[in-house]
Amino acid sequence: MTEMKPATQKELFGHPVGLFYLFFAEMWERFSFYGMRALLTLYMVEVVFEALAERDFATAAVYASYGSLVYASTVIGGQISDKILGMRNSIFLGGILMAVGHFVLAIENDMAFFLALALIIVGNGFFKPNISTFVGTLYPEGDPKKDSGFTIFYMGINIGGWIAPLLCGWLAYAYGWHYGFGLAGIGMLTGLIVFWSGIRKNVFGDRGLPPNEEVMHKKVFGIKQGVLIPILTVLAAPVIAYLLSAYKSLGAEGTFLGDQNIVNIIFKGIAVLILVYLANIMIKATLEERKKLFVAVLITFFMTIFWGFHELSGSVITLFAARNVELTLMSAAQTNSLNSMFIIILAIPISLMWTYLSKKNRNPRTPYKFGMGLLFAGISFYVLAISANSADANGLVPFAYLLLMYFLLSIGELFMSPVGLSKITDLSPKRIVAFMMGVWFLSSSFAFQVVGFIGKQLAIESTDKNVGGFETLSVYTDGFELIAKYAVVAGILVLVASPLIKKLMGKVH
Repeated sequence: MTEMKPATQKELFGHPVGLFYLFFAEMWERFSFYGMRALLTLYMVEVVFEALAERDFATAAVYASYGSLVYASTVIGGQISDKILGMRNSIFLGGILMAVGHFVLAIENDMAFFLALALIIVGNGFFKPNISTFVGTLYPEGDPKKDSGFTIFYMGINIGGWIAPLLCGWLAYAYGWHYGFGLAGIGMLTGLIVFWSGIRKNVFGDRGLPPNEEVMHKKVFGIKQGVLIPILTVLAAPVIAYLLSAYKSLGAEGTFLGDQNIVNIIFKGIAVLILVYLANIMIKATLEERKKLFVAVLITFFMTIFWGFHELSGSVITLFAARNVELTLMSAAQTNSLNSMFIIILAIPISLMWTYLSKKNRNPRTPYKFGMGLLFAGISFYVLAISANSADANGLVPFAYLLLMYFLLSIGELFMSPVGLSKITDLSPKRIVAFMMGVWFLSSSFAFQVVGFIGKQLAIESTDKNVGGFETLSVYTDGFELIAKYAVVAGILVLVASPLIKKLMGKVH
């Protein structure tokens, strides 16, 4: 008997209808996330730490810890979803926590501020990995439309990332910080309503349910696991808030601890454990597995470097825009929209370019794309470095430099990010694919440690709200020049080593 196609598989533009519900849910979630991120560094510098001469240093430390924990939480949230909650419950739990976190940011209190960030961190851990995975469940295995479905879905991410800084930045500038944060919270609630509407209309069928209802009802300490997890998640928020608030250095300058805080040390410990585990796997692996695994680690390492420079957009580059760029078209917070805007504009042309080159049998292999991506990143920071030559009498540089920088950085992102994740799955031995995926996601966490380190080095000591001029311009542009050199050197190293890396990759393109 032929199985009838279920109603849940109704299609729109050749794709499951559920894709478009997930598209809008993710778009609004990213709206909330990027809207808040656009304001975060400026809010800390101008409000939370305004009385401190070392306010830039404190901001860099908190921003790095927040970013690291946001991405690390996805590894834990993904595991809990897979084993206990299921994707639907995880998305709802994460979305509610994130929405609450955004609204708590509207409270003018320092501890409320850290608690809000903690709620967003734990919420993101449940929401982010699961909604992306949910998209994959809508398509049968091997369905050629799956890749284009993910392309549509990721366009939602960038639409949210483009619009949010513009609107939240405008509200914060015109009416006050907390109106901007409040709009981000409304965006998150809108995303949850869209997702709930899809469930009500049964567009997802039986997808995303808990893997085993018995596990949900299994009692631990007399409480069902399905109830215990949200309780523990809420209880974890104050602990994470404490870690974020402990931003001060643990050691004096020149000592072993130096300017490290608790979160820095935690991530250094995680890095050591990962390296020890990988070394153990390498020893036990076959020669062919060892070659490919080495390339997977190498790709992850260079992606971490790229994201470390890229994520400066929400911290040092935002401060540079506020203090040393002649902003006539938008505010400093709104400049955070430029990256997503260029991704939307460039994604299809670059994708068509790869398709055209493939037909000509000239599509570059992954290592060449990574090398070129790092070179574009280096050139983008060099553009900011030379902007000092065009500064006016107040130390302000033309907005065109910032625009060109984001254009080049976005090209670098499109050369690297879309191919990296798929290559990790291709290069990793099947028995440790899940572990390597976790390492890949953690690479973004470690990238924020790079962001924090750079932010501390380029910190300006001043309590002047209007700090700027040639003093800050010199600090930033000298720093950008150094970043450019590191990125270019890394890119050249990858390009030079590409023939060898190709051999190690074997048939993996």
